[in-house]
Amino acid sequence: MNEFKAVVSKIDNLDNLNIVEFSFFDITLSMMSLDLHNIEVGTKVLLTVKASNVAIAKELQGQISLANSIKSQIIKLDMGKLLTSIKLQHNDTSITSIITTKSAKRLNLKQNDCVSAIFKSSDLSIKKVIND
Repeated sequence: MNEFKAVVSKIDNLDNLNIVEFSFFDITLSMMSLDLHNIEVGTKVLLTVKASNVAIAKELQGQISLANSIKSQIIKLDMGKLLTSIKLQHNDTSITSIITTKSAKRLNLKQNDCVSAIFKSSDLSIKKVIND
């Protein structure tokens, strides 16, 4: 499970639906949520997203509907027969993505490549509030 330390920067809501934005280094991450408890602007949180929900884009141009994109560098590739595990680095945060080996080969992924780790706002969740 990937984890990101972030700070709540904005909350928009309508009835029970919330769109929450977080500051993560120089990036704004977005999460869709039905329930928010003890979360307000300025709250420090630990966010999570499953490795299997992190897609990889190489030389991404234009717009996409996925709300979250983190430019990262590939630091390790483990290519299996069916699946490839990709370890990425953004600042001091490690991100893991699991994609099909067919996709990894099609993208011609290599160690040190710069890519974008992308995922939907509905795939991001708050693991815990950080009290420091």
